[in-house]
Amino acid sequence: MNAIQKSVNKVNSLSWKNIILIGLALGGGYFLWGRYQGQLVSFLPYLILLLCPLMHIFMHRGHGNDHSSHDTKKEDT
Repeated sequence: MNAIQKSVNKVNSLSWKNIILIGLALGGGYFLWGRYQGQLVSFLPYLILLLCPLMHIFMHRGHGNDHSSHDTKKEDT
């Protein structure tokens, strides 16, 4: 299965509750952006700095802690 088929399967597996939740979040974000645009832009540098540790936390999840592939074999000489 290639990457496109996997992404289509993820979209097809969304439940109606998740779609409503995503729609409410996008709609609320749109109205918050319109009303509080100045305040949100002033916090943008801090949000970028906060993004760095969050990326390390969530993106290193796939590396795993399996050390068996890194075992060194001692050779008898």
